[in-house]
Amino acid sequence: MTESPGGGTDGGTPGRQQLQVELHGLDVIGDAERKGTPRTLFWPWFGANVGVLGLSYGAFALGFGISFWQALVAGSLGIVLSFLLCGFIAVGGKRASAPTMVLSRAAYGIRGNRLPSAISWVLTVGWEIVLVSLATMATATVFDRLGWGGGSGIKVVALLLVSALTVIGGVMGFDLIMRLQTVITVVTGVLTIVYIALVADHIHWNTVSAVPAGSAQEFIGALVFMMTGFGLGWVNAAADYSRYLPRDSTSRGVIGWTTFGGSVAPLLLLVFGLLLAASSGDLSKAIGLDPIGALTTILPQWFLVPFAVVAVLGMVGGAVLDIYSSGLALLAAGLRVPRYVAALVDGVLMIAGSVYIVFFTDNFLGQFIGFLTTLGVPVAAWCGIMLADLALRRRDYDEADLFRSGGRYGDVPLRPLLLTLAATGIGWGLVTNAAASWLEWQGYLLGPLGLGGKSGAWAYANLGVLVALVLGFLGTLALGRGRVRAQELRAASPVATEAVVSG
Repeated sequence: MTESPGGGTDGGTPGRQQLQVELHGLDVIGDAERKGTPRTLFWPWFGANVGVLGLSYGAFALGFGISFWQALVAGSLGIVLSFLLCGFIAVGGKRASAPTMVLSRAAYGIRGNRLPSAISWVLTVGWEIVLVSLATMATATVFDRLGWGGGSGIKVVALLLVSALTVIGGVMGFDLIMRLQTVITVVTGVLTIVYIALVADHIHWNTVSAVPAGSAQEFIGALVFMMTGFGLGWVNAAADYSRYLPRDSTSRGVIGWTTFGGSVAPLLLLVFGLLLAASSGDLSKAIGLDPIGALTTILPQWFLVPFAVVAVLGMVGGAVLDIYSSGLALLAAGLRVPRYVAALVDGVLMIAGSVYIVFFTDNFLGQFIGFLTTLGVPVAAWCGIMLADLALRRRDYDEADLFRSGGRYGDVPLRPLLLTLAATGIGWGLVTNAAASWLEWQGYLLGPLGLGGKSGAWAYANLGVLVALVLGFLGTLALGRGRVRAQELRAASPVATEAVVSG
């Protein structure tokens, strides 16, 4: 077993030990190092989702052509249900004390799991790029409004600063992240409340209530978008923090605190974001181009610097969790380096992608929606398979066999891989991304299935995400029961270490 990382005594508050780089990678966390209670999961999930980007989701939801009340219901359901999925998968971390994409080996086999791990890695790196880019653009907008210049020089400095904070957190690992998220939670929470108080007079209920209602298809599209933008963007990392909890932690507590921590801030921000966006069409359109910076246009000048602080910290809070989990996913995909080196690799890619978004593209929202829906389909398929696999298990994971290609979980079982590919293929046929030209090939099943084709009423309902999730779940329940039963009948294996991974 690798050396214990330094850190807090309860997983949620600073401890007495000196911080050091976490040396754990994919290995199982030993009983002596498990700490905290389920409620400590509140801090990382709240800190990662309390950013002012949540306000911008109000404009994103209304962009589907629905009313305030429809957007409120769609957003609330999407947020809570998607983080509930995270809570269920987080239980697996408590049961095996291994990262999410190691637990996935039980369903996909040791080497077969490299496919979903690679998809998970792309998703988390993509989110890092989105968050760092938003923080950079918001900083430049604030400097421009203050008359300090918001050109390329400021963007470069902001990009380097935000990237440095993100990479340092990802490299240092679990204990620094838990401490950092506690600070981010308090600071961003307080400043966000101040922001809401300052711009509340920009809400005009008569205008909000006059927004016309949309169709059922548009409602579903907004619901799925909110799911992919929130919890479904985190399911592949949901067990990375619960794995440090003691084995006797309650599953209900893990599910409840993960769901509550992830949902509470986005729900509150969504309500206010909807009120602001529905009150001003100009603000709503501006958010599509610069989701964070546009929110400064209704602020008094004296609060611009505090707003920049809350915006940057909120983005860093999410990006730090992403870079930590992306490093683990990269290891699970087959890269044989220490975890902190994988985090550095992801940091370099994150900076390169952010440079492209900040300096070379002017259609952020279109690319963002395309990214979420395209990767949301295979991630939803994986999530369905994982949820069903967890539901079928009556015993905890055999930790040693999670690291042995010759163990009970197998090497490359074809059934889950083929199910993932089939669910993804069908799902991509039921989503469209017209705003992103490189994704125009999607939606090829909308015509043959009588759903109106790529320009019909169902074109932007994003049905493919839900279909992939359901197919993965039901397919595994129907086809995987015997495989799980055979796995659990085998005798327990010796204790695992990361060094015994084969393949």
